[in-house]
Amino acid sequence: MKKIPGSYILDIYIIKKFLGTFFFAIAMLMFITVIFDLSEKLDEFLTNKAPIKAIVFDYFLNFIPYFAALIAPLFTFIAVIFFTSRMAYNTEIIAILSSGVSFRRLLVPYFVSALVIVLLNIYLNNFIIPHSNMERFIFEEKYYHSGPQTFNEKNVHKQVEPGVFVYLESYSTANDYGRKFSMEKIKDGKLLSKLMSQDIRWDSAIKKWTIRNYMIRDYADGKQTITTGESLDTTLNMSPEEFRMRKNAIEALDYYELNQFIETQRLQGATNMSALLVEKNRRFAVPFSTFILTLIGVSVSSRKVRGGIGMHIAIGLLLSSSYILFMKFSSEFAISGSLPPLLASWLPNIIYAFIALFMYKIAPK
Repeated sequence: MKKIPGSYILDIYIIKKFLGTFFFAIAMLMFITVIFDLSEKLDEFLTNKAPIKAIVFDYFLNFIPYFAALIAPLFTFIAVIFFTSRMAYNTEIIAILSSGVSFRRLLVPYFVSALVIVLLNIYLNNFIIPHSNMERFIFEEKYYHSGPQTFNEKNVHKQVEPGVFVYLESYSTANDYGRKFSMEKIKDGKLLSKLMSQDIRWDSAIKKWTIRNYMIRDYADGKQTITTGESLDTTLNMSPEEFRMRKNAIEALDYYELNQFIETQRLQGATNMSALLVEKNRRFAVPFSTFILTLIGVSVSSRKVRGGIGMHIAIGLLLSSSYILFMKFSSEFAISGSLPPLLASWLPNIIYAFIALFMYKIAPK
């Protein structure tokens, strides 16, 4: 690539504009969001006597990185649209291209800036935000939800260890009680034993499960042995905490914890594997969209159009909003089993990459 005099000064100029506008926009929105969120939840905080220190350090300082990472691709797009449009209407883009800098070379500082945001977002999504979410969830359980949330599960199927399968007709976390419990032990495709009971309850004193009114059928050498009883304490590779997990609990697992949890759930034959795999892929797919949205943003805003900067921002908001909506729909299709999780997570990026290339081709050179 031919070196253009002053090109590195131009790079620094654009990088400062890009990152400065991006972080300023994020900071302004976060300030507004915190004000609205506090006004919405203030009554609950006061009712539950949440300390000011806990509100600031345990809730909002952990809420800010979560929300910032959530909207980072959108605000990358808006930042690019905003400052590039200003450059275009100040004829800076025309001057840069007229000086011998190609449009492709002009994109270099944009993508360097986008790379900084992508790497930061990936690191936040996989290592910082999960731990922040955990602290935030603990605060919400104590001061917002008025105690631990309770859940009622129905038709629970689990493989608690290789060859051992359990079934519960229903389970309530309010009292750690399950109805219609059964457990099967299978080896090489053959049923070795089956336990059936009226109910099962977690005994926190002895850290074991108590099974009532049970019957065990053992199969060996073609014979069946039946054992019955009123009560039996047993140890299962199953914890009450597994049922008590919030629906968004996977957001509190970092990269390594999420991978381990996925393997555990796969071993147990969990039915929510698609949701777990979507979450794992989303942590990389969404940050990567920053590159695509940056290319679209530069291509759209580098030319003058009737309507000025407002028209550029309107087009940018339309495209970015449609991307977020498409991402949501594809995730739901994956969770429902209509699409593979990997494809669902990356499909919006694939489609919008073609849109970005088209916009790049028609951009003024």
